[in-house]
Amino acid sequence: MVMGLGTDTLAWIPQMPAFSERYRTIVFDNRDVGRSDYSDGPYEVADMAADALALCDELELDSFNLLGVSMGGTIAQEMALAGPERVRTLTLCVTWAGTGRYGAERGRILAASAQQMPVEEHLEMLLLLTMSEAFYENAEAVDYLRGMMLKNPNLQEPEAFARQAQASGRHDARDRVSALSMPVHVIGAEHDVLVPVWKSRELAALIPGAKLTVIDGAPHGVNLERAEEFNRAVLDFLASAADRATGAAGQPRASARERTTAS
Repeated sequence: MVMGLGTDTLAWIPQMPAFSERYRTIVFDNRDVGRSDYSDGPYEVADMAADALALCDELELDSFNLLGVSMGGTIAQEMALAGPERVRTLTLCVTWAGTGRYGAERGRILAASAQQMPVEEHLEMLLLLTMSEAFYENAEAVDYLRGMMLKNPNLQEPEAFARQAQASGRHDARDRVSALSMPVHVIGAEHDVLVPVWKSRELAALIPGAKLTVIDGAPHGVNLERAEEFNRAVLDFLASAADRATGAAGQPRASARERTTAS
């Protein structure tokens, strides 16, 4: 599972119990966040994809189900394009295939904001962009999540956020994702203000046979705020893809212990 901009493995906490009941579930920190090394210069989304594939090599994962959220979804696209024979299924949540000059400018502005704002204000801005209007009516929940973000022992440095933001802003695979032939599931969030739902619709339309799920009223942080619905959408797709593969092969389904979810 590949996490998004400025976020480490802690953001997968709502998924780990549900996913690990059925699959070997692997999470990690992208470069420039969490417990991973910091870079000393700019890089591209494809470089982060190469990092993740190298991790798969180290873990001896010949094939895996792949899930990416937001910037993690752009990394997952590049992973699947670089190693399509390894990716059993591809789930792309609240992400985009490309945004052109608009995306590059958004990345520049996000990078500049992170470097100019106090850390507390930067985190509050990210919280506002990723959670819903309804969520903010629960003051205790807002205070709790803000406090958890500030207490992260591996809080991301502003320069590292800036490098990630600029890399994600340059991602563009719109002319390549049509080559993806594994089962693909695109999950969008109806009330996403950071990556509008039409970008999910555009991504799904670019990939032949892709399934599109839009979670009603959900914000960008759908895996946090609407974890139960998000988890169900992911797991139902993986189960249906496994059933289809079994029918095609005419062989029994692998046990949960034999199936692997990783990225």
